[in-house]
Amino acid sequence: MRTTVTLDNDLAARLRQVAHERGISFKAAINEAIRGGLDHPPKAKSFRVRSRTMGPAKVDLTKALRLSGQMEDEEALAKMRRAK
Repeated sequence: MRTTVTLDNDLAARLRQVAHERGISFKAAINEAIRGGLDHPPKAKSFRVRSRTMGPAKVDLTKALRLSGQMEDEEALAKMRRAK
């Protein structure tokens, strides 16, 4: 397949150097580099999330739906008042 790719100058220089060192064409160097990247994707770094205490709840979450409904009602009323 033929396609046009724009390479950064430093990357093009590295590919030319690899092609020269290995005695292969620039096209072959590009294909090898792409295959190597696709065959060996970078490993994800593991990370740890440390839990922290947030203190006592300030809102009773067992009644969250009711609270949400009240907040939506208040916002709707405020919009109606502004529209007048």
